[in-house]
Amino acid sequence: MNGLFGLNGLTGFIIAVVLLLSIVAGLGTCAILTQKDVATSYYKIEHIDSIKQISTDNAQYHKSAN
Repeated sequence: MNGLFGLNGLTGFIIAVVLLLSIVAGLGTCAILTQKDVATSYYKIEHIDSIKQISTDNAQYHKSAN
């Protein structure tokens, strides 16, 4: 019976499952909160005619609207 309820048995399995589910729940909650925060912060594009298709200078043309 010691092998069944020892750390390598059923108890260890339950601990591993609970640990993994808590990690998934924590990361899922963090992802949902991040998505909610980012989805409501819009960008305002300035000087739309000056933007080139491929350029690292394009970052100066959009600003956070908040």
